[in-house]
Amino acid sequence: MKCFPRIARTPANLSQPTHRRLDLYSLAASAAGVSVLALASPSQAEIVFTAAHIKITPNHKLALDLNHDGVKDFELVDSGAGSSDFLEINALHAGNALAQANTDCNPSVGVAALKAGVLIGQGQTFSHNVYCMAQYIGADGGSLGSWAGGVKSRFLGLRFTIKGRKHFGWARLSVSKAPYTVILTGYAYETVPNKPIVAGKTKGSEYGGSAEVNPAVLTAPDFESASLGLLALGSQKSTLRRRK
Repeated sequence: MKCFPRIARTPANLSQPTHRRLDLYSLAASAAGVSVLALASPSQAEIVFTAAHIKITPNHKLALDLNHDGVKDFELVDSGAGSSDFLEINALHAGNALAQANTDCNPSVGVAALKAGVLIGQGQTFSHNVYCMAQYIGADGGSLGSWAGGVKSRFLGLRFTIKGRKHFGWARLSVSKAPYTVILTGYAYETVPNKPIVAGKTKGSEYGGSAEVNPAVLTAPDFESASLGLLALGSQKSTLRRRK
């Protein structure tokens, strides 16, 4: 067997411009790797909370736009006639729904008045067709429904859609005895589709992060006459944003 002599290898001396090009290539590759990792990280979940203090009195309505996209998601209606008063909330789109409760409303299935800390989106039945919050039918009929008789800081369980995907949210209300006066003190929704939200929770999630709409941008609208009975929260601001 022939033995070949070893060839001594010496490191190649690269020119300074070549070194610079290699360094730039290395930096570019590292940056690309970081970008890919950033894109691959899970999207951050957050609760978007809107502070409010808006009063609704008999023969008035309030449109609720949970995510401020200019689309009304739900509508609170306080209808008074003679000695009667009916407090209702309507889901305005087919995919929207309310957490329901078995109550003495007519019909008997009404809208739940959830307590703080309840996990909305887990354990409730949601329906598009329920609407009764409270009913007062004259002196003899008394008050019926989950929200009747004076309720403080209870929560609507809300489900609505963003780009065809379901999200859960809540709205915090206090309701007086009949004739019903309602005070809306805030609402929130979870940005991750199908992820439950804790009633009353205004920030944070399992991934961390939070967002809150500046209360200064919310102005309590003037109540229109009973014949019109329409309050559109933020409608003027939505129009201004579109014009811009």
